[in-house]
Amino acid sequence: MKITREGVTDIARVFLTSLLVEDIPKTVHEASKKDEWREDMKTKMEALEKNETWEKCILPTGKKPVGCRWVFTIKHKADGTIKHYKARLVAKGYTQTYGINYTETFSPVAKIDTIRVLFSIAANKNWPLHQFDVKNAFLHGDLKKEVYMEAPPGFSEDFQRNEVCKLEKALYGLKQSPHAWFERFTVTMKRYGYVNTQFRPGK
Repeated sequence: MKITREGVTDIARVFLTSLLVEDIPKTVHEASKKDEWREDMKTKMEALEKNETWEKCILPTGKKPVGCRWVFTIKHKADGTIKHYKARLVAKGYTQTYGINYTETFSPVAKIDTIRVLFSIAANKNWPLHQFDVKNAFLHGDLKKEVYMEAPPGFSEDFQRNEVCKLEKALYGLKQSPHAWFERFTVTMKRYGYVNTQFRPGK
């Protein structure tokens, strides 16, 4: 691999150049000017509807909907070329009120030390290791409290006056999304015979 005088590989230079050339939109209006962004937003909306993430309804009296917005990113290949344009609809969780829109938010996170111990045991005992990645994990979490969300920007024409989304599944950005996903994951794993560890750090 050829190295330039500046000490940067040609591939790295292409990658950095692509980051500077391609603008990432900050609003739906900006994104709508490019076919790739419009297509991905449409695809994401179809996936959310297929997943039955929400149902449309008239906002009940006394209820306040949570806002939402689109977040845009560009995924690159190792050589710096664009892999795909990615749009994600996220809820404005910072507008939620504790006790009204959500209660539980806790979701455990594995410590790197725990992972290293498990890897060490598996290596010594020649256990096979499998790694899984759940796409859009939070979208599989079921919501127990009523949460209403405003119509997604760019798709409000599909909604009637005062019509909003009554969320059935968790959405990225919601305060309770990590807890909802972990609860769904735990129930599923127990169904397959797995059990929770009883070990607690410091005990």
